[in-house]
Amino acid sequence: MKIAFRTHDLGVRGAAAAIAKIKECGIDAVQLVAYKFIDEIPYEVGALDEAKARALGEELEKGGVPVALIGAYFNPVHSNKSKVAKCKGIFKDYLKYSSLLGCNIVGSETGSFNDDKWTYNPLNRTEEALNTVIATFTELADYAAEVGAYVGMEGAAGHVCYDVKTLKRAIDGINRPNVRVIFDIYNYLDPSNCGDYLSILEEGLKTFAGKIVVFHLKDYVLEDGKIKQVPPGRGLFDYPAILSRIKAYDQNAVLVLEGTTGDNIVPCMDFVRRVWNEV
Repeated sequence: MKIAFRTHDLGVRGAAAAIAKIKECGIDAVQLVAYKFIDEIPYEVGALDEAKARALGEELEKGGVPVALIGAYFNPVHSNKSKVAKCKGIFKDYLKYSSLLGCNIVGSETGSFNDDKWTYNPLNRTEEALNTVIATFTELADYAAEVGAYVGMEGAAGHVCYDVKTLKRAIDGINRPNVRVIFDIYNYLDPSNCGDYLSILEEGLKTFAGKIVVFHLKDYVLEDGKIKQVPPGRGLFDYPAILSRIKAYDQNAVLVLEGTTGDNIVPCMDFVRRVWNEV
């Protein structure tokens, strides 16, 4: 098992500072989102080129930092089609140079008709939305195949692939062997189903057997009838139950403590490691 953090959750800018923070905290790996922590690689088509990718990859490798996933998240159903085209171009840049960055999987969520808010919209749950996601990720998967890479997809309750079954429908519709899954139990929750999180996890493990590349770990509390994210071990999740199921699925799982930042990094990492070793 490896515990990972998103590079931009480390609270530092630049590769050297990130590597130092990773060593200081004892982090095992990262989810690399270059444009969110490296000023020289803005979120623009062509901003990541071969030279920059090679330099960053070599620096991370020299620093002993494995890359578990490359993030290039975008909204495939955004109403601004020129923005979608730009985002796909950036995603393809990351696919093209993924091997130089130390990982061959680039991931994204499936978006929302609420555009930049990434929240629930009734249109998300239409066949039109699902077909758009399928067409977009089929294009990306075909390009990924050309450059020897994989595409990772992540579902979320407020997005087009709002549950395990819908993400499965999307992946089946894409029907490409190089599509993988990023699994986040918290993402699938709303006030109506939050008590069923273990069933959702079990459904996901069964449905996506052999395809899950990383697990995102969070926790939650209910405030004023709404789900609120909190760091692992600070909320209502039964972590021994969650981690025992993940461990049975994959003893070498990569656990990304997504959104855990600042003073919570080390204690939450220690908590997850302790529970993992106990179950």
